[in-house]
Amino acid sequence: MTKQFAPLKNDRLLRAARGEKVDRPPIWVMRQAGRYLPEYHEAKGKNDFFECCRSPEIASTLTLQPVDRYDGLIDAAIIFSDILVIPQAVGMDVKMVDGVGPKFPNPLHSPADEQYQEIIKRKVDVAKELDYVYKAITLTRTKLAGRVPLYGFCGAPWTLMCYMVEGGGTKLFREAKTWVYKYGKESKTLLQKLSEICVEHLALQVKAGAQIVQVFDSWAGELSPSSFKEFALPSLRYISEHLPRRLRELGEDVVPMVVFAKGAWYALDDLCESGYDVVGLDWLHDPAEAVKIARGRVTLQGNADPGVLYGSHESITAVAENVVKGFGGGKERWIVNLGHGITPGVNPDDLKFFFQEIHRCTT
Repeated sequence: MTKQFAPLKNDRLLRAARGEKVDRPPIWVMRQAGRYLPEYHEAKGKNDFFECCRSPEIASTLTLQPVDRYDGLIDAAIIFSDILVIPQAVGMDVKMVDGVGPKFPNPLHSPADEQYQEIIKRKVDVAKELDYVYKAITLTRTKLAGRVPLYGFCGAPWTLMCYMVEGGGTKLFREAKTWVYKYGKESKTLLQKLSEICVEHLALQVKAGAQIVQVFDSWAGELSPSSFKEFALPSLRYISEHLPRRLRELGEDVVPMVVFAKGAWYALDDLCESGYDVVGLDWLHDPAEAVKIARGRVTLQGNADPGVLYGSHESITAVAENVVKGFGGGKERWIVNLGHGITPGVNPDDLKFFFQEIHRCTT
Protein backbone atom coordinates (compact mmCIF):
# COMPACT_ATOMS: atom_id res chain seq x y z
CA MET A 1 0.00 0.00 0.00
CA THR A 2 0.99 3.64 -0.41
CA LYS A 3 3.43 4.90 2.21
CA GLN A 4 2.10 7.34 4.77
CA PHE A 5 2.89 10.94 3.84
CA ALA A 6 1.67 14.32 5.03
CA PRO A 7 -1.69 15.42 3.58
CA LEU A 8 -1.43 17.43 0.36
CA LYS A 9 -1.98 21.13 1.05
CA ASN A 10 -2.00 22.23 -2.59
CA ASP A 11 -3.81 19.83 -4.92
CA ARG A 12 -4.54 22.42 -7.62
CA LEU A 13 -2.42 20.64 -10.21
CA LEU A 14 -3.90 17.20 -9.60
CA ARG A 15 -7.42 18.62 -9.85
CA ALA A 16 -6.58 20.38 -13.11
CA ALA A 17 -5.05 17.16 -14.47
CA ARG A 18 -8.33 15.39 -13.77
CA GLY A 19 -10.32 18.08 -15.56
CA GLU A 20 -11.75 19.78 -12.49
CA LYS A 21 -12.19 23.54 -12.29
CA VAL A 22 -9.55 25.42 -10.30
CA ASP A 23 -9.20 28.96 -8.94
CA ARG A 24 -6.21 29.57 -11.21
CA PRO A 25 -4.18 27.37 -13.57
CA PRO A 26 -1.43 25.43 -11.80
CA ILE A 27 2.17 26.13 -12.81
CA TRP A 28 5.41 24.18 -13.05
CA VAL A 29 8.10 23.95 -15.73
CA MET A 30 10.17 21.16 -17.18
CA ARG A 31 13.80 21.08 -15.97
CA GLN A 32 12.84 23.45 -13.17
CA ALA A 33 15.41 21.60 -11.02
CA GLY A 34 18.78 22.00 -12.69
CA ARG A 35 21.87 23.83 -13.75
CA TYR A 36 20.35 27.30 -14.31
CA LEU A 37 20.06 27.58 -10.50
CA PRO A 38 23.22 28.60 -8.61
CA GLU A 39 22.13 26.46 -5.65
CA TYR A 40 22.11 23.43 -7.94
CA HIS A 41 25.85 23.72 -8.52
CA GLU A 42 26.47 24.14 -4.80
CA ALA A 43 24.52 20.99 -3.93
CA LYS A 44 25.96 19.02 -6.86
CA GLY A 45 29.51 19.74 -5.79
CA LYS A 46 32.05 17.48 -7.49
CA ASN A 47 29.56 14.69 -8.16
CA ASP A 48 28.82 13.96 -11.79
CA PHE A 49 25.25 14.08 -13.08
CA PHE A 50 24.38 10.41 -12.65
CA GLU A 51 26.00 10.33 -9.21
CA CYS A 52 23.52 13.03 -8.23
CA CYS A 53 20.67 10.92 -9.63
CA ARG A 54 21.86 7.89 -7.67
CA SER A 55 22.10 9.76 -4.36
CA PRO A 56 18.62 10.04 -2.83
CA GLU A 57 19.79 12.85 -0.57
CA ILE A 58 21.27 14.94 -3.39
CA ALA A 59 18.40 14.17 -5.79
CA SER A 60 15.82 15.19 -3.21
CA THR A 61 17.72 18.38 -2.40
CA LEU A 62 17.88 19.33 -6.09
CA THR A 63 14.18 18.52 -6.56
CA LEU A 64 13.20 20.85 -3.74
CA GLN A 65 15.36 23.81 -4.78
CA PRO A 66 12.85 25.40 -7.21
CA VAL A 67 9.98 24.69 -4.80
CA ASP A 68 11.84 26.67 -2.14
CA ARG A 69 13.02 29.43 -4.47
CA TYR A 70 9.61 29.94 -6.09
CA ASP A 71 7.55 29.26 -2.98
CA GLY A 72 3.90 30.07 -3.60
CA LEU A 73 4.44 30.53 -7.33
CA ILE A 74 4.69 26.92 -8.55
CA ASP A 75 2.36 24.01 -7.92
CA ALA A 76 4.47 20.88 -8.42
CA ALA A 77 7.89 19.33 -7.99
CA ILE A 78 9.44 16.85 -10.42
CA ILE A 79 11.93 14.30 -9.16
CA PHE A 80 15.53 14.97 -10.16
CA SER A 81 16.42 12.01 -12.35
CA ASP A 82 16.94 11.26 -16.04
CA ILE A 83 15.18 9.39 -18.81
CA LEU A 84 18.35 7.40 -19.53
CA VAL A 85 18.26 5.47 -16.28
CA ILE A 86 16.23 2.87 -18.22
CA PRO A 87 18.98 2.12 -20.76
CA GLN A 88 21.32 1.85 -17.79
CA ALA A 89 18.93 -0.60 -16.15
CA VAL A 90 19.04 -2.86 -19.20
CA GLY A 91 22.83 -2.98 -19.00
CA MET A 92 23.99 -0.17 -21.28
CA ASP A 93 26.77 2.20 -20.25
CA VAL A 94 25.69 5.85 -20.31
CA LYS A 95 27.89 8.79 -19.36
CA MET A 96 26.96 12.46 -19.04
CA VAL A 97 29.69 14.55 -20.68
CA ASP A 98 29.86 18.18 -19.55
CA GLY A 99 29.00 20.55 -22.37
CA VAL A 100 28.09 17.66 -24.66
CA GLY A 101 25.29 15.65 -23.06
CA PRO A 102 24.71 11.91 -22.72
CA LYS A 103 27.05 9.50 -24.47
CA PHE A 104 26.77 5.74 -24.99
CA PRO A 105 30.29 4.33 -25.50
CA ASN A 106 28.80 1.19 -27.05
CA PRO A 107 25.45 1.91 -28.77
CA LEU A 108 23.32 -0.68 -30.54
CA HIS A 109 24.49 -1.02 -34.13
CA SER A 110 22.12 -3.67 -35.49
CA PRO A 111 19.84 -6.49 -34.33
CA ALA A 112 22.80 -8.82 -34.93
CA ASP A 113 24.60 -7.19 -32.00
CA GLU A 114 25.09 -9.50 -29.06
CA GLN A 115 24.12 -6.56 -26.86
CA TYR A 116 20.75 -6.26 -28.62
CA GLN A 117 20.06 -9.96 -28.10
CA GLU A 118 21.02 -9.72 -24.43
CA ILE A 119 18.71 -6.75 -23.86
CA ILE A 120 15.75 -8.49 -25.49
CA LYS A 121 16.30 -11.69 -23.50
CA ARG A 122 17.16 -10.11 -20.16
CA LYS A 123 14.56 -10.10 -17.43
CA VAL A 124 15.25 -6.72 -15.85
CA ASP A 125 14.73 -6.43 -12.10
CA VAL A 126 13.49 -2.85 -12.29
CA ALA A 127 12.95 -2.55 -8.54
CA LYS A 128 16.57 -3.49 -7.91
CA GLU A 129 18.23 -1.64 -10.78
CA LEU A 130 16.41 1.67 -10.20
CA ASP A 131 15.95 1.43 -6.45
CA TYR A 132 17.80 4.73 -6.00
CA VAL A 133 15.06 6.56 -7.94
CA TYR A 134 12.35 5.20 -5.67
CA LYS A 135 14.32 6.03 -2.53
CA ALA A 136 14.78 9.58 -3.82
CA ILE A 137 11.05 9.88 -4.47
CA THR A 138 10.09 8.65 -1.01
CA LEU A 139 12.60 10.97 0.64
CA THR A 140 11.47 13.93 -1.47
CA ARG A 141 7.80 13.29 -0.83
CA THR A 142 8.55 13.20 2.91
CA LYS A 143 10.53 16.45 2.74
CA LEU A 144 7.81 18.15 0.72
CA ALA A 145 5.43 17.61 3.64
CA GLY A 146 2.41 18.11 1.38
CA ARG A 147 3.46 21.50 -0.03
CA VAL A 148 2.92 20.47 -3.67
CA PRO A 149 2.47 17.18 -5.54
CA LEU A 150 5.46 15.28 -6.92
CA TYR A 151 5.90 14.23 -10.56
CA GLY A 152 7.58 10.98 -11.51
CA PHE A 153 8.59 10.38 -15.12
CA CYS A 154 10.21 8.21 -17.74
CA GLY A 155 11.42 8.55 -21.30
CA ALA A 156 9.13 7.17 -24.00
CA PRO A 157 10.33 3.98 -25.73
CA TRP A 158 10.92 5.69 -29.09
CA THR A 159 13.09 8.40 -27.52
CA LEU A 160 15.00 5.85 -25.44
CA MET A 161 15.61 3.74 -28.54
CA CYS A 162 16.96 6.78 -30.40
CA TYR A 163 19.59 7.36 -27.72
CA MET A 164 20.41 3.66 -27.54
CA VAL A 165 21.15 3.37 -31.26
CA GLU A 166 22.56 6.84 -31.92
CA GLY A 167 24.87 6.79 -28.91
CA GLY A 168 23.79 10.27 -27.83
CA GLY A 169 22.11 13.36 -29.17
CA THR A 170 22.03 13.88 -32.94
CA LYS A 171 20.67 16.15 -35.67
CA LEU A 172 20.44 13.54 -38.45
CA PHE A 173 18.93 10.52 -36.64
CA ARG A 174 20.69 8.38 -39.21
CA GLU A 175 20.93 5.30 -37.00
CA ALA A 176 17.38 5.60 -35.65
CA LYS A 177 15.98 5.91 -39.17
CA THR A 178 18.09 2.97 -40.30
CA TRP A 179 16.54 0.87 -37.55
CA VAL A 180 12.91 1.74 -38.28
CA TYR A 181 13.23 1.49 -42.06
CA LYS A 182 15.65 -1.45 -42.25
CA TYR A 183 14.97 -3.38 -39.06
CA GLY A 184 11.32 -2.53 -38.45
CA LYS A 185 10.37 -5.82 -36.81
CA GLU A 186 13.39 -5.80 -34.50
CA SER A 187 12.74 -2.15 -33.67
CA LYS A 188 9.22 -2.99 -32.54
CA THR A 189 10.58 -5.86 -30.41
CA LEU A 190 12.95 -3.42 -28.69
CA LEU A 191 10.21 -0.81 -28.28
CA GLN A 192 7.94 -3.41 -26.66
CA LYS A 193 10.69 -4.40 -24.24
CA LEU A 194 11.20 -0.77 -23.28
CA SER A 195 7.44 -0.22 -22.96
CA GLU A 196 7.17 -2.99 -20.40
CA ILE A 197 10.06 -1.56 -18.40
CA CYS A 198 8.53 1.92 -18.55
CA VAL A 199 5.28 0.62 -17.07
CA GLU A 200 7.09 -1.03 -14.18
CA HIS A 201 9.34 1.98 -13.59
CA LEU A 202 6.39 4.38 -13.45
CA ALA A 203 4.38 2.03 -11.23
CA LEU A 204 7.23 1.74 -8.75
CA GLN A 205 7.64 5.53 -8.74
CA VAL A 206 3.99 5.85 -7.74
CA LYS A 207 4.44 3.18 -5.09
CA ALA A 208 7.37 5.20 -3.76
CA GLY A 209 5.31 8.40 -3.58
CA ALA A 210 4.91 10.03 -7.00
CA GLN A 211 1.44 11.54 -7.38
CA ILE A 212 1.42 12.16 -11.14
CA VAL A 213 3.66 10.78 -13.92
CA GLN A 214 4.87 12.10 -17.25
CA VAL A 215 6.18 10.25 -20.31
CA PHE A 216 8.73 12.30 -22.27
CA ASP A 217 8.87 11.51 -26.00
CA SER A 218 11.52 14.12 -26.74
CA TRP A 219 12.30 12.86 -30.25
CA ALA A 220 8.73 12.15 -31.40
CA GLY A 221 8.90 14.96 -33.95
CA GLU A 222 11.69 13.19 -35.84
CA LEU A 223 9.14 10.68 -37.15
CA SER A 224 6.76 11.28 -40.04
CA PRO A 225 3.06 11.11 -39.14
CA SER A 226 2.77 7.57 -40.50
CA SER A 227 5.96 6.40 -38.78
CA PHE A 228 4.83 8.00 -35.52
CA LYS A 229 1.62 5.98 -35.68
CA GLU A 230 3.57 2.81 -36.41
CA PHE A 231 6.51 3.10 -34.03
CA ALA A 232 5.89 5.69 -31.28
CA LEU A 233 2.15 5.81 -30.63
CA PRO A 234 1.68 2.08 -29.89
CA SER A 235 4.27 2.28 -27.10
CA LEU A 236 2.63 5.36 -25.61
CA ARG A 237 -0.74 3.61 -25.68
CA TYR A 238 0.74 0.46 -24.15
CA ILE A 239 2.00 2.50 -21.19
CA SER A 240 -1.29 4.34 -20.63
CA GLU A 241 -3.24 1.09 -20.83
CA HIS A 242 -1.01 -1.07 -18.67
CA LEU A 243 0.13 1.37 -15.98
CA PRO A 244 -3.27 1.64 -14.25
CA ARG A 245 -3.54 -2.14 -14.31
CA ARG A 246 -0.09 -2.54 -12.76
CA LEU A 247 -0.87 0.06 -10.08
CA ARG A 248 -3.99 -1.83 -9.07
CA GLU A 249 -1.93 -5.04 -8.85
CA LEU A 250 0.41 -3.22 -6.46
CA GLY A 251 -2.51 -1.98 -4.39
CA GLU A 252 -1.92 1.62 -5.41
CA ASP A 253 -4.35 4.30 -6.53
CA VAL A 254 -4.26 5.23 -10.22
CA VAL A 255 -2.63 8.64 -10.72
CA PRO A 256 -2.96 11.17 -13.55
CA MET A 257 -0.76 10.44 -16.57
CA VAL A 258 0.85 13.01 -18.86
CA VAL A 259 2.30 12.48 -22.34
CA PHE A 260 4.68 15.00 -23.92
CA ALA A 261 5.53 14.20 -27.55
CA LYS A 262 7.78 17.05 -28.59
CA GLY A 263 7.50 18.06 -32.22
CA ALA A 264 4.58 15.75 -33.01
CA TRP A 265 2.15 18.62 -33.62
CA TYR A 266 0.42 16.52 -36.30
CA ALA A 267 -0.51 13.87 -33.73
CA LEU A 268 -2.40 16.03 -31.23
CA ASP A 269 -5.78 14.44 -32.03
CA ASP A 270 -4.30 10.93 -31.68
CA LEU A 271 -2.59 11.90 -28.44
CA CYS A 272 -5.89 13.15 -27.04
CA GLU A 273 -7.21 9.63 -27.66
CA SER A 274 -4.12 7.80 -26.38
CA GLY A 275 -5.34 7.21 -22.83
CA TYR A 276 -3.55 10.03 -21.00
CA ASP A 277 -5.19 12.59 -18.75
CA VAL A 278 -2.87 15.40 -19.83
CA VAL A 279 -1.19 16.14 -23.16
CA GLY A 280 1.88 18.37 -23.06
CA LEU A 281 2.40 20.83 -25.91
CA ASP A 282 5.66 22.22 -27.22
CA TRP A 283 5.91 25.88 -28.24
CA LEU A 284 5.13 25.15 -31.90
CA HIS A 285 1.44 24.67 -31.07
CA ASP A 286 -0.96 27.59 -31.24
CA PRO A 287 -2.79 27.37 -27.88
CA ALA A 288 -6.22 28.36 -29.19
CA GLU A 289 -5.96 25.87 -32.06
CA ALA A 290 -4.81 23.13 -29.66
CA VAL A 291 -7.82 23.81 -27.44
CA LYS A 292 -10.09 23.39 -30.46
CA ILE A 293 -8.48 20.08 -31.39
CA ALA A 294 -8.53 18.77 -27.81
CA ARG A 295 -12.25 19.56 -27.42
CA GLY A 296 -12.10 19.11 -23.66
CA ARG A 297 -11.03 15.46 -23.90
CA VAL A 298 -7.81 16.06 -21.97
CA THR A 299 -6.08 18.72 -19.94
CA LEU A 300 -3.40 20.54 -21.93
CA GLN A 301 0.01 21.40 -20.49
CA GLY A 302 2.31 24.08 -21.86
CA ASN A 303 3.44 25.86 -23.87
CA ALA A 304 5.41 29.14 -23.65
CA ASP A 305 8.57 29.28 -25.75
CA PRO A 306 11.42 28.66 -23.27
CA GLY A 307 13.54 31.04 -25.35
CA VAL A 308 11.51 33.99 -24.10
CA LEU A 309 13.37 33.65 -20.80
CA TYR A 310 16.40 35.11 -22.57
CA GLY A 311 14.35 38.14 -23.49
CA SER A 312 13.10 41.35 -21.92
CA HIS A 313 10.43 41.52 -19.25
CA GLU A 314 8.18 43.15 -21.83
CA SER A 315 8.54 40.07 -24.03
CA ILE A 316 7.89 37.73 -21.10
CA THR A 317 4.75 39.70 -20.26
CA ALA A 318 3.52 39.47 -23.85
CA VAL A 319 4.11 35.70 -24.01
CA ALA A 320 2.42 35.14 -20.65
CA GLU A 321 -0.61 37.16 -21.75
CA ASN A 322 -0.78 35.32 -25.07
CA VAL A 323 -0.73 31.83 -23.57
CA VAL A 324 -3.32 32.77 -20.94
CA LYS A 325 -5.57 34.17 -23.66
CA GLY A 326 -4.96 31.19 -25.93
CA PHE A 327 -5.90 28.71 -23.23
CA GLY A 328 -9.04 30.65 -22.37
CA GLY A 329 -7.95 31.96 -19.00
CA GLY A 330 -6.99 28.58 -17.64
CA LYS A 331 -9.57 27.92 -14.94
CA GLU A 332 -10.12 24.49 -16.45
CA ARG A 333 -8.15 21.96 -18.51
CA TRP A 334 -4.79 23.78 -18.45
CA ILE A 335 -1.50 23.31 -16.61
CA VAL A 336 0.93 26.16 -17.28
CA ASN A 337 4.38 25.12 -18.47
CA LEU A 338 7.02 25.95 -21.01
CA GLY A 339 6.97 24.24 -24.38
CA HIS A 340 10.16 22.41 -23.43
CA GLY A 341 12.65 22.43 -20.56
CA ILE A 342 14.47 25.48 -19.26
CA THR A 343 17.55 26.08 -21.38
CA PRO A 344 21.04 26.82 -19.97
CA GLY A 345 21.95 30.33 -18.93
CA VAL A 346 18.46 31.44 -17.95
CA ASN A 347 18.39 33.99 -15.13
CA PRO A 348 16.30 32.46 -12.31
CA ASP A 349 14.78 35.89 -11.63
CA ASP A 350 13.43 36.04 -15.19
CA LEU A 351 11.71 32.69 -14.66
CA LYS A 352 10.26 34.12 -11.43
CA PHE A 353 8.95 37.08 -13.42
CA PHE A 354 7.26 34.67 -15.86
CA PHE A 355 5.52 32.93 -12.93
CA GLN A 356 4.46 36.28 -11.49
CA GLU A 357 3.03 37.42 -14.82
CA ILE A 358 1.01 34.21 -15.18
CA HIS A 359 -0.35 34.80 -11.67
CA ARG A 360 -1.19 38.41 -12.53
CA CYS A 361 -3.08 37.37 -15.65
CA THR A 362 -5.06 34.55 -14.02
CA THR A 363 -5.98 35.77 -10.53
